[in-house]
Amino acid sequence: MGFIDDNKRTLGTVEQERAILVGLITPEQNETKATEYLDELEFLAETAGAVTIKRFTQRTDAPNSTSFVGKGKLDEIVNYVADNEIGLIVFDDDLSPKQIAFIQKATQAKVLDRTSLILDIFAKRAQTANAKMQVELAQYQYLLPRLTGMWTHLERQRGGIGMRGPGETQIETDRRIIKTKIALLKQRLADWDRQKVIQRKNRGKLTRIALVGYTNVGKSTLMNLLSKSDVFAENKLFATLDTTVRKVVIENLPFLLTDTVGFIRKLPTHLVESFKTTLDEVRDSDILVHVVDISHPQFEEQIEVVNRTLQEVCGAADKEMIMVFNKIDRFTYVPKDEDDLTPRQRENIPLEELEATWMARMAGRCVFISAKRGMNIDALKQLLYERARVVHAQRFPYNDFLYQRYDDLQDTSTEHS
Repeated sequence: MGFIDDNKRTLGTVEQERAILVGLITPEQNETKATEYLDELEFLAETAGAVTIKRFTQRTDAPNSTSFVGKGKLDEIVNYVADNEIGLIVFDDDLSPKQIAFIQKATQAKVLDRTSLILDIFAKRAQTANAKMQVELAQYQYLLPRLTGMWTHLERQRGGIGMRGPGETQIETDRRIIKTKIALLKQRLADWDRQKVIQRKNRGKLTRIALVGYTNVGKSTLMNLLSKSDVFAENKLFATLDTTVRKVVIENLPFLLTDTVGFIRKLPTHLVESFKTTLDEVRDSDILVHVVDISHPQFEEQIEVVNRTLQEVCGAADKEMIMVFNKIDRFTYVPKDEDDLTPRQRENIPLEELEATWMARMAGRCVFISAKRGMNIDALKQLLYERARVVHAQRFPYNDFLYQRYDDLQDTSTEHS
């Protein structure tokens, strides 16, 4: 068992660690982009259970190989940590074992990078045995190259964010044992995957539709709405790690709908690959429903991140895709004054114009909804029905004839009424 960290603070009944965030402004990452990444990092920290007290940024050509930031900035961080009882420092980029050890020694605080923070959230969110094994594998793969000078016996570590280790016993520092554990987990996951393959074959030839998208865009909420199920949904990053499949019937057409783990920027490939079940569901799907948070200021970049991940990791870039722009109830638009000559920004574009732009770009295969409020859901169901029916007709031509007769009867009934 761990013990309560002195550097935690209580908010209601939830203990929160006081944290600071550190990021860099580089030629490849300007100040605006660095701010956006730190906004997301703060949301990650909040999801993990920390409260961000302050942010530190530094303009530099490249990270310092030893301290990540320059000596002056590190001294500033050291003084702030000491004066404000900060117990956690989170860096927006991956750190080397050398950097982690140096910074921890200088600040006497716990040091995490973006990957280790995400891993901690994964460990907290995993519910099923399969998801827990996937997270454990990702943790060991992250730890293996960082054993030297970073990890000691688990009983000597403090509790809290970043310390939810893979398993209830000690983290072995012996490289051979770690490799053995990785091999064992891979074997167990392979056995699990074989069972999943059998399950997918037993589903028959039903059309398969997979919900994909950036984390926290509302995929699980949409899943619950369409399937009338109770998949866990929360306004937190990575609220859902487990792959969920439900049978959905729209009008008279059945299909399988899958909810998958969300993607995120700066997510190392091996973390995504650990969730092989999700990737297989995406690869085996007939149609991808790309859910987008239209209210997010950087929604277009999030679209690019998801598309790139689908192409590079999932190998699913060539699949038919439907774009679902969610959270239109949160979209805010303030018209500019006629005399306002400031450049046009993303926030200055009205929702109607975005709808027209994307409808044209996607040749009509997109829809704007609010899953939370149930807005425009009938239009989404109609689009899903039309696209799923095309796939169904290719596999069951006779059944499609019956569906056509059903539609004709429905149209006739409507005309008579």
